[in-house]
Amino acid sequence: MKILVTGATGFIGNYVIEQLLELKEHEIIASALDQESNKKLPWYSDVTFIPCDLYEKKENYFTYFQNPDLLIHLAWEGLPNFKELYHFERNLFNDYHFIKNMISHGLKRLSITGTCFEYGKKKGSLSEDMETNPIIAYPLAKDTLRKFIQELAKIYNFKFHWIRLFYMYGKGQSLKSIIPQLDKALDNNEEIFNMSGGEQLRDYLPVEKVAEYIIKISLQDKILGIINCCSGKPLSIKKLVDEHVKRRKKSIKLNLGYYPYPDYVSMEFWGDTTKLESVLSMFNNKRNSV
Repeated sequence: MKILVTGATGFIGNYVIEQLLELKEHEIIASALDQESNKKLPWYSDVTFIPCDLYEKKENYFTYFQNPDLLIHLAWEGLPNFKELYHFERNLFNDYHFIKNMISHGLKRLSITGTCFEYGKKKGSLSEDMETNPIIAYPLAKDTLRKFIQELAKIYNFKFHWIRLFYMYGKGQSLKSIIPQLDKALDNNEEIFNMSGGEQLRDYLPVEKVAEYIIKISLQDKILGIINCCSGKPLSIKKLVDEHVKRRKKSIKLNLGYYPYPDYVSMEFWGDTTKLESVLSMFNNKRNSV
């Protein structure tokens, strides 16, 4: 299969490319804004790298990207600035026109990453059949893009996964995220780490597992639509921090309550993994039958 991955050099994209190459079954086309600065990436020579800026409109993206069988669309600018208006003033429409162009010219399989923030301030275990209620710009744009694509599916024949991401951590993450900030404080031997109260419950996965799930969801066509990409296990932020400090074999005093809790999600939520587990069981059954 010929697979196009946009946002290939981003936090998740790097891991998706590496794991796809490990399968040794597919032709990989990687795309990002710039080619020259990415030539030193370890996987660069093993893929077809096609630079692209989605703001520079092309007549036929499908042929430009060499007629891929599957698009895994990870590109999205401006994260983690979740409240900025450019998410729906700019990103939403650029992404929609890109995806519509790909589909109208022949793309038959499509996976796009969404966000758990689409659920809004719902509490507890969040399942894909719940109505969305995003209250800030980033998830509003993502949720609207999903609805646009559902309208396209009434006109064009293609198979579609909306992979709703929850929280993640790992090497290459934005320096604004809590674990990179904690690592910086530990590396500098700081005595105090400022954070929120840490009582909020979240759903975390290492980025390597997120990439694995994105690939497994995308390579099957039996379970479609929205699929949560998550652990299904609630974890407090304080416990996440405590466990990371312990793994680093360091010590630091936590200044709990320094930052306010975010106002765009509830204090306690995690993902329902029922659909994801069905996807993963298919791969396990296939492996066991070989």
